[in-house]
Amino acid sequence: MVSITHKSDTLRKAVAMATVKVSGQHTIDAIVQKKVPKGDVFEFSRVAGLFAVKKTSDVIPDCHPLPIEYTAITHEIEGLEIRIRVEVHTIYKTGVEVEAMHGASVTALTLYDMLKPIDKGIEIANIRLDHKTGGKSQYKLPEGSTLKTAVVVCSDSIAKGEKQDGSGKAIISKLEQFKLETNHYDIIADDFALIQQKTLDLVAEQYDLLIFTGGTGLSPRDVTPDAIAPLLDKEIPGIMENVRKYGQDRMPYAMLSRGVAGFIKNTLVMTLPGSVKGVEESIDALFPAVLHVFKVQDGTRHD
Repeated sequence: MVSITHKSDTLRKAVAMATVKVSGQHTIDAIVQKKVPKGDVFEFSRVAGLFAVKKTSDVIPDCHPLPIEYTAITHEIEGLEIRIRVEVHTIYKTGVEVEAMHGASVTALTLYDMLKPIDKGIEIANIRLDHKTGGKSQYKLPEGSTLKTAVVVCSDSIAKGEKQDGSGKAIISKLEQFKLETNHYDIIADDFALIQQKTLDLVAEQYDLLIFTGGTGLSPRDVTPDAIAPLLDKEIPGIMENVRKYGQDRMPYAMLSRGVAGFIKNTLVMTLPGSVKGVEESIDALFPAVLHVFKVQDGTRHD
């Protein structure tokens, strides 16, 4: 089974459709008049579809068990066709497209089973995903959008050449997954004045996104958030709150990170932990949804 432990819970919805074709009006009349020998085909097939949605992971090997928080199954008659619509909602790490399609397929099969004694020409015409929402793809930057991005590593030992940088390069690699190019990469010491000067220089160069890694902990030389916080014109507490919550779900020390984030003029500045695992989890927690701040900053309303 594919690991989804790096993903975050979001509201996810999916709508699937299926069509059942009957061979004559007599079948439609029997359905409408509730004269099908096996019973009310709409109610029976709806119940079967609900069971199918909830049991999807039991029969499809790579589907993850997930909480089904809403399901609606409707039928609509158009001529000799019965249109089935299945809508499924969850708040979870992965989507419900297969659950909706499984529900639509079993609803259609139940209709077929109940109608076949009175109609030998029934056909299930198609089963398809109509649309879905939720997940990272919903929050990515519009096609063709670019951001001027900088990554700065704060570490005495790396600046002296005693250690190799892993966290900065991990951020660069992660950003590439969201089609964000790193235009500036630097390594500096854990020095309050140096961090502030580097920040102001990059803001003056009109970088859109500035990510620091390192110096967010509790040791005497961990001063990155202390240097950045006084420079912020508009702090965004929720960014680092989300990083800490995401990290705390995965290891017990994430709560000790003191990272801050916000805008300095038009530059979004974020201070992430110094470990490779910490920055990878931080990027997973924030991107691509955090990029919405640039739309909001330009006056776009939340949708």
